[in-house]
Amino acid sequence: MALGRTRRSQRGFDYWPGFVDALSTMLLVIIFLLSVFMLAQFFLSRDVSTKDSALARLNRQIEELTSLLSLERAGKADAQSTALGLQATLESSERDKLQLQGQLNATRTDASTQNGSAQAASEALNTEKQISARALSQVDLLNQQISALRRQLAAIEEALAASEQKDRESQARIGDLGSRLNVALAQKVQELARYRSDFFGRLRQILGARPGVRVVGDRFVFESEVLFESGQAAINPQGLAQMDQLAAALQDLEREIPPELAWVMRVDGHTDKRPVSGQFKSNWELSAARAIAVVQYLVSKGVQPQHLVAAGFGEFQPVDASDSDEALRRNRRIELKLTER
Repeated sequence: MALGRTRRSQRGFDYWPGFVDALSTMLLVIIFLLSVFMLAQFFLSRDVSTKDSALARLNRQIEELTSLLSLERAGKADAQSTALGLQATLESSERDKLQLQGQLNATRTDASTQNGSAQAASEALNTEKQISARALSQVDLLNQQISALRRQLAAIEEALAASEQKDRESQARIGDLGSRLNVALAQKVQELARYRSDFFGRLRQILGARPGVRVVGDRFVFESEVLFESGQAAINPQGLAQMDQLAAALQDLEREIPPELAWVMRVDGHTDKRPVSGQFKSNWELSAARAIAVVQYLVSKGVQPQHLVAAGFGEFQPVDASDSDEALRRNRRIELKLTER
């Protein structure tokens, strides 16, 4: 009987329920881990999609900014330097994007390091967001600078248009004043020519047909022998008498010509090309001394100094280039010319 009770006791102990409980618990754990894994995958995919959308928007903004900068680059050096800095930032963003993409690819292929990769991806995404925020801030700043440059250009163009209008008006006034001045000068030249004609006509009457005195064009010419001895700059007695008559005619002319008409009587001294000797070192000095002597004598006779000019030309303005005695005599002369001052 004791043996029968022992066998019944051994047959009644059952291990199967405990084994089922263990399997159920393990299955629940596995299901829980799979659920956690699926949730992590879901959130990671959503973050990646959000990042790609943000990067796409950033790329569109970059394209718009590049197009705008290409239009404004010609006249905006400051904006160009800012755009270069922004381009460098965007290139850095692209490099960060590629790096993040590689990290995401590694995350998808390596499930064992899912948690660490997800954290790294999150940090990289935060970094990307910060970079994107900085880039957007720089884009806004650049847009403000471009707007300011456009306003400045508009102001410059307006000022330029006003300046061109003023310049056209000024040119028109200058042209009108030039025309009036030319007319006035022509009138004064004509008036002076009339006085010159009257003056030379009076000199012809006073001096008559004396040898060595002639009119050539707009000049009254005295041969040097009429006024000076050879190689000298002092007026001889015969020349003084003629200078007295010339001074009287000039004084009459001063009274006749209106004060507003600026005029002078130019006294030009000329010599021949033969070298000089004595007190003068050159023909130039001799010709200038003779012209000055005539002027000084006329002043001593009452002619106003402001109406007289003395000039010496030496042998460099001959009227006859030959070497004959007659040519040399004609080249030695004193010329009087009434001209405007």
